[in-house]
Amino acid sequence: MDWTFLIFTLVKIAVVFAVVMTMVAYAVLVERKVSAFIQDRVGPNRAAPFFARYIPFLGPRLVRWGIFQPVADALKAILKEDYTPAHVRKVYFWIAPAIAMVPALLTLAVIPFGSQIGSQKMVIADLDVGILYTFGIVSLGVYGIVLAGYAANSKYPFLGGIRSSAQMISYEISMGLSVIPVFLLVGSLNLSDVIGNQSGSLLNWHVVKQPLAFFIFLIAAFAETNRLPFDLPEAETELVGGYHTEYSSMKFALFFLGEYAAMISVSAMMVTLFLGGWTLPFLGLDQPAATIGMGLVHILIFLMKLCFLLLIIIWVRWMLPRFRYDQLMDLGWRRFIPVALANIILTAAVLAFVRS
Repeated sequence: MDWTFLIFTLVKIAVVFAVVMTMVAYAVLVERKVSAFIQDRVGPNRAAPFFARYIPFLGPRLVRWGIFQPVADALKAILKEDYTPAHVRKVYFWIAPAIAMVPALLTLAVIPFGSQIGSQKMVIADLDVGILYTFGIVSLGVYGIVLAGYAANSKYPFLGGIRSSAQMISYEISMGLSVIPVFLLVGSLNLSDVIGNQSGSLLNWHVVKQPLAFFIFLIAAFAETNRLPFDLPEAETELVGGYHTEYSSMKFALFFLGEYAAMISVSAMMVTLFLGGWTLPFLGLDQPAATIGMGLVHILIFLMKLCFLLLIIIWVRWMLPRFRYDQLMDLGWRRFIPVALANIILTAAVLAFVRS
C-alpha cells in the first residue's frame, strides 16, 4: 500500500471538507446580507459571543457585519429538539437528509481546485471519466428529496418530492447535453484536461467558445439545486416548505447544508468546464505551479471564480419571481433540450469541417 498517497489523499479530503463547510456557513450569511441590501434592510447584526467585546476596534464591526451569525445558526440547529412526528415512515425519514447531503460533497472529489503543490495534484481523484462520475453522483441527490417527501407521509412534502423528481430529471438531461460540445472540443472526459485545454488565452475559455452551452448549464444548475426561480419543490407560498415541511433541528439543517453544498459543487463544475478552472491567461498563471506559493495562488484564483458564481446564484434568488410549474417543464423539455441538441450537432459539424 502506498501510505504517502493515502495520507495526502486524506489530508486533501479533510481540507476540502473544512473549506466547503465554512463556505456553506458564510454563503448563508452572504445570502442574508444580499437580501437585506436589496430590500433596504440591515440583515443579521446582533449575534455576538462573549469574547467579541474584548477584540479592540474590530469586535463591534465583526458583530455588525454578522460574522458570528453562522456560529449562532449552527448552535441553534444542534441544540433544538430533534422531533420525529408519529405518522412518518421513520427509517426513510431519518436517512433522507443524509442522502440529500452526501452527493453534493462526493461531486467535489473530481474537481481540480488547483494545479499542484509540490508533487501533489490539487484534486482528490483525477479520474479519466470525471464528468461521467459527476453526473452519476449528482443524479443521486434527488433520491434524498423524493424519499423525504414519501417518508413524511403528508400531502405537502409528497407534492414537493414529486415536483423535485420531475424537475431534476428534466433539467439533468439538458445539463448533460450542454457539456457534450465542451468534450467534443477537448477530446477527453478528464476535468484536468478540460482545464488544460482552456489555458493560454482568454479566448480559449469555453464560456467564449460555447456561450450557449454555458447559458444552458447555468440555468439547469438553478433547477438542479432547487433555487429560485426554480424552487418549486419547496415553494413556501404553495407547499409550506415542500419536502422538508416535517423536518426540524439537525435533519432540517442537513437539507439546508445540502442545498448550499450543491450550489458550491455546481459552481465548481462551471468554473472547471467554462471559466478556465484555476488558470488566468497572464503572468504565467495558466501553467502548473513550480512553487508552493504559486500552487496556493492557483487555489485562490479557483475560489475567487467560485465565489463570483455563488454571488450570481444568490443575487438571482432575490431578483426574479418563481416560475409556474407548467412554465418550468415547458422551458426544460420544449426549449432547452432541443437547443442543446442543436448546439451539439452544430459543434460537431464545425469541428468536422475544421479538422477535415
